[in-house]
Amino acid sequence: MSETFGVQDAVELAVVERGGFVESRHAGSAVVLSPAGEVVSALGDPEALVLPRSSLKPLQAVAVVTAGAPLEGERLAMATASHAGTDRHVGVVRDILSAAGLTDDALACPAAWPSDAATRDAMVSDHLGPSPVRHNCSGKHASMLAACVATGWDVHGYLDPSHPLQQHIREVVERLTGEKIAATVVDGCGAPVHALTLAGLARGVHRVGTSSERSPFALHRVAGALVRTVRENPWVIDGPGRSDTFAIERFGVFSKLGAEGVQVMVAPDGTTVALKTLDGSLRAAPLVALTLLARAGALVESDVADAASHALFSVQGGGREVGRIRATV
Repeated sequence: MSETFGVQDAVELAVVERGGFVESRHAGSAVVLSPAGEVVSALGDPEALVLPRSSLKPLQAVAVVTAGAPLEGERLAMATASHAGTDRHVGVVRDILSAAGLTDDALACPAAWPSDAATRDAMVSDHLGPSPVRHNCSGKHASMLAACVATGWDVHGYLDPSHPLQQHIREVVERLTGEKIAATVVDGCGAPVHALTLAGLARGVHRVGTSSERSPFALHRVAGALVRTVRENPWVIDGPGRSDTFAIERFGVFSKLGAEGVQVMVAPDGTTVALKTLDGSLRAAPLVALTLLARAGALVESDVADAASHALFSVQGGGREVGRIRATV
């Protein structure tokens, strides 16, 4: 059975403090690549396998466009999103489907409530229930369907690993990461997710994050356009006040969080970090990634220290802040 690194190979990445008491510790592995793609820092075991979860979406998004999905602007950014399910997000997803001649019924992701609290409350008030289009991965699914329609592939069974679209995605992932996929399992949304080393994930995201729209190679032109449009539309990839959107707006990074504590981030100069917290917790991952980029000289340390005061990293008690999440790398 394939598995990720063990406790003995993890290092402390962050602590949670409550009233000056260190209540919890988050351990994991991380790797930092220079703008040229060289390893400049390695913590824990970056050569261990991980399931990237939604941190794989940038590579999947490049693949669906090279497969034929005609996506630009907000629609292209939506292909790599783990969105909050607001009406604005859903509108973009439906635009992708409509342009392909499809409706919500074509989505094979599970029905879900939006993670945006205001939207969820409004739906409850209107006696509406969960739906696939509100799933945070519905943009990825809509873009996969758009690629199928554009290329003439069957839209039914588009999540099957043997489907031509999924075979193409697999090939692109291997090309960008420079390594063979070790295992393929089912992600939370029902799509295939591929096991890679953390270092391989970093390489793939680095290649996406440093690609030029003027490249002679279509793969890199698509990747360059994807990164630019995400930076231009940070609300799409996540949602207002949420970690990826916050990091992109505040620092101009390309940022993608994944379930089970995975985080990838590319600074404007190309410095790239990939990390996984071993316990699967997401709460410290963005701050650890920003801190590692600052340690590498890609971000201003005082700016990251200021960002650490954001409510995202606050510990609450009795309705007020009583502590903080603190990166220890």
